[in-house]
Amino acid sequence: MKLKLTRLLAGAVVLLALAFPVTMPANPPEHHPEIRQAIAALRRAREHMDHAAHDFGGHRVEAIRATDEAIRQLEICLKYD
Repeated sequence: MKLKLTRLLAGAVVLLALAFPVTMPANPPEHHPEIRQAIAALRRAREHMDHAAHDFGGHRVEAIRATDEAIRQLEICLKYD
């Protein structure tokens, strides 16, 4: 009787394991998507400032420098993931 119950429980466990397989996602989730989006946005802003027809009231050079530094800092952040 005990052996029959053990076999029945083992069969139920196997059946449940096969009914609910564990699947891994095809692509792992991206780490820190907000930081990556911020880097992309800063790069677009820098490109815009590089090709702008004016100097933004004398602040263009400093804005480009600050944007480059922000990009650099965010890239460093991603290294510590």
